Parts: sequence; C-alpha cells; structure tokens
Amino acid sequence: MQRAFRYSFLGLLVFVSTALAVEVPRELKPTVLSAAGIVERLGAKIDLPSFSFKDESGTLVPLATYFGSKPVILNFVYFECPNLCSAMLNGFMNSLKRFDWTPGDQFEIVTVSIDPREGPALAAAKKAKYLANYARPGAEKGWHFLTGTESELRRLASTVGFGYQWDEKEKQYMHSAGLFVMTPDGTLSRLLYGIDFNAKQLKLSLLEASRGKIGTVVEKLLLYCYRYDPNSRTYSFYISKIMQAGGALTVLILAVWLGLYWRRQLVPTAYSKGETT
Repeated sequence: MQRAFRYSFLGLLVFVSTALAVEVPRELKPTVLSAAGIVERLGAKIDLPSFSFKDESGTLVPLATYFGSKPVILNFVYFECPNLCSAMLNGFMNSLKRFDWTPGDQFEIVTVSIDPREGPALAAAKKAKYLANYARPGAEKGWHFLTGTESELRRLASTVGFGYQWDEKEKQYMHSAGLFVMTPDGTLSRLLYGIDFNAKQLKLSLLEASRGKIGTVVEKLLLYCYRYDPNSRTYSFYISKIMQAGGALTVLILAVWLGLYWRRQLVPTAYSKGETT
C-alpha cells in the first residue's frame, strides 16, 4: 500500500514537472492579450473639445455634443466583430429593456467603433438594428454610434483605459467588454464589466455620475443606501448608512414628541394664570 502510494506520488511529481517544463507555443503567449485588457482609470477626464467623430449620418460631430448636462455611458465595440462585441451589445440592450430610464432623457449612450475602417453606413445599420430590437420610443435621440480615425480612437480609448489590439492571425480585434460611466463633464466615474448588467447597478452608477442631479427623490435615496464595492465591482447595500439614517429619524421623532408634550403642559398653565388674575 505504501509502495503504491509512493509510486503514485512520484508519478504526480513527474507529471507536474513535465507540464511546467513544456514551453508555451508562441501563438498562445499573451503578446496580443496583454494589450487588450481594461485598466481602471477612475477619475480620468476626457479632453472633450479635442475629439470629433462621425455620427451615423456621416456628420463630423464634436464629442462634447453628447456631454454637458447628463451622465454618459461610453462603450467600445466594432460593428463587424464576430464574437464579443455582439454579445456585449445584445446583453447591454437586454439590460436597457429591464431599465426604466430611457437614453436621451436621463442619460446618453455613446457607442464607438474601434475599427477605423468602419464608417457611418455600418454605424447607421447597427444603430437601426439595436433600436428596432430595443423598441423604446425616443431612444434614437440618446443612443449614438460613432466612427473615427485611428489616432482619435486610440487616444480616446487610452484616456479611459480601454485596451485593444489587432490580431493578424485571427483577423479580428482582441479586446475586453465593459461600460464606462462618465460624468456630464467627461470624467470617468465608474466601470461596469461584462456583457450583462443589472438594472439597479446601471441606475446607481448613473445616479453617482450625475452627482444627484437626475432621478426622483426615492431613486436618489437608493444611492444613499448603497455604496460601490471595489472588490466585487458592484454596488452593495450599506447597512451602516441605514442605521445612521434610522438613528437620526428616531432623534427627530423624539424631539417632535417632546416638543408637543411640553407644549401641552405649558398651555394649560398659561390659561390658569390668566383666570386667577
């Protein structure tokens, strides 16, 4: 039994050492992937006046056109992407369907193609496809599909930390997926990773980016009850704030009750003094 165990253990060591000694093929080394990730640059600010892109109609539009009064969800794709981009846009659109806010009303969406070879015709076709599926009246004025030059695209992506790289072997761009939630002045407020986004997380990130300038009173209170957890990269229920608010409310109720009680005690005394005189 011991001999069998010894041989098994030695066999495992040989297997592990052999596996570690195997050289990773050149094509599998992360030379391309290393440049295709997302670097968190929260607080980075886009120099809005220095950027211009073509919209779906082919008009050269300053990027600042989509900023100024509302938070902006910025995302990077390319329209002829065979894999991740379509999954991300489909997931994002499905998230928007579960979201009671509408692009153009409370926020803007700017979808930028990272492929400089793509032009307004592809942007217009992609916008028409997703708006038809989204089927939300008025959304067309708030969801923008843009194309641009290589230098402009690289500079914008680099500002917010979005990395991408052309893979010559696969003939496609390697990149990650996520949403960049921007403040109205173009500052990166929050990053949401993945291809499907919780409606509450979207709302909280936009409330935060707007600094309380959008949403109802109840929706603004949601932001008070939640805070962003950098470890899970989501908004988590913040119980201590609830306790603080509950304590303050208790003190307020007690103060009002005491005030009414003392008033009832003082008023009869005043009347009794008036009768005796």
